[in-house]
Amino acid sequence: MDIRGIDHIELYVGDARQAAFYFGNAVGMRLCGQGGPETGLTGQRSLLLRHAGVRLLLTSGLTADHPAAAYVRRHGDGIAVVAMEVDDAAGAYSELLARGATGGTPPTTVTSADAEVVVAEVDGFADVRHRLVERRRGGPDFLPGLAELPPVDDTAENLLAEIDHLAVCVPPGQLAETVRGYREVFGFAEIFHEYVEVDGQAMNSTVVQSRSGRVTLVLLEPDTTRRAGQIDAFLTQHAGAGVQHLGLRTDDIVEAVTALRQRGVGFARTPAAYYDDLETRVGRVDGSLDRLRELGVLVDRDHDGQLLQIFTESMHVRRTLFLELIERRGARTFGSGNIKALYEAKERELAVAGALPAVSAATGQEVTA
Repeated sequence: MDIRGIDHIELYVGDARQAAFYFGNAVGMRLCGQGGPETGLTGQRSLLLRHAGVRLLLTSGLTADHPAAAYVRRHGDGIAVVAMEVDDAAGAYSELLARGATGGTPPTTVTSADAEVVVAEVDGFADVRHRLVERRRGGPDFLPGLAELPPVDDTAENLLAEIDHLAVCVPPGQLAETVRGYREVFGFAEIFHEYVEVDGQAMNSTVVQSRSGRVTLVLLEPDTTRRAGQIDAFLTQHAGAGVQHLGLRTDDIVEAVTALRQRGVGFARTPAAYYDDLETRVGRVDGSLDRLRELGVLVDRDHDGQLLQIFTESMHVRRTLFLELIERRGARTFGSGNIKALYEAKERELAVAGALPAVSAATGQEVTA
């Protein structure tokens, strides 16, 4: 079984058209497919959006008993399906079942005049499923039940390149089991593990990755012996395990953040003091530090290089799912060094006031209402 990458991400949402308005107007994604009862998608409305290599499928249930409607009632809007590109969907499905996966939808072949795709589904974690997608011919935007729209203009502004990773929160005591499932069933490798502690809050983080290196999950579990933090809040507000944020890689984070801010995207704020000793911590940074300070972009480094990152505010009423923009300048990790530095910078900045605002245990950034 060869998992080549992420084909698309499906979100179950209360209103697909409203969600598409946000992702289209604020994030810059373009509508390239749509479907509903008239195209064979019984009881649902789905819209496919794309921006370069990022494809999001937004699905709303039209009846109370549709799985998307049930998901939204329990969790709110969120990522319900992570679709993975494979060479042989039927073979991968059989292999996953033999390794212990729980089957969902058996392999189904769907064709159009100029495209053919095979899809199957298995359970992932909690209420999130994995869709296996084998594209035999046709473009990357063809999916069962969707009417393809005129091709997206790939000469338009492309601020985002691809999906870098997904960060997943699991309840206390479930991290090891979840890691073992991805290692033994899906063949992922455990590439990184750390224990992160900030101001009495703590969590375990393990990163698992497909052999191709193109599907990466950052798995997060709170330490309940310490003070409750953002991971605990997510699990409560989301009513269980789920995807906390979607990491989107960009080749120019300054350009991307500037454009998204102008379109109305809100980003988590970074204290100005964070930048006072930035180059002491991470080495010389190419580009303007003043511009990074102005935008609130974070910088970290590992043995392979630097990364620049920033997190959006959640666009959902439950304050659950949000986005991360990340520019990799060689670095292969996920910016954990920023957590302690951000907290200490905020502490210095507000020492005179004698009180600290709420700080994210996952990102170290100030949590805004």
